[in-house]
Amino acid sequence: MFQLRTYTLRSPEALQQYATVHWSRHLETFKAFGVTTVGVWTERSAVAHRLVALIRYPSDADPEQLTRRIMASSEFAADMAGFDVDEIADVHTELLDPTVFSPIH
Repeated sequence: MFQLRTYTLRSPEALQQYATVHWSRHLETFKAFGVTTVGVWTERSAVAHRLVALIRYPSDADPEQLTRRIMASSEFAADMAGFDVDEIADVHTELLDPTVFSPIH
């Protein structure tokens, strides 16, 4: 099962810091919990400051429960050290199932 995660940051500076420092740290943390990062992008816009990530959960995982476990972990706390979470204005998530013809499964 995949999840598309869209983070809206309050400023271009917050987006830059979150993307290059803190979200990049999540790659190893997620891997430790069995979550695969398929891709991470920043939106090209002069007015929106968004990071978009596509992640894959293990097939037997409950995404909400696993996300709570990850966010409660010391690894996640270390990932976020030095970042003011109030700079994240919104997080939107969408669970996705690949079609039979999708090149990504």
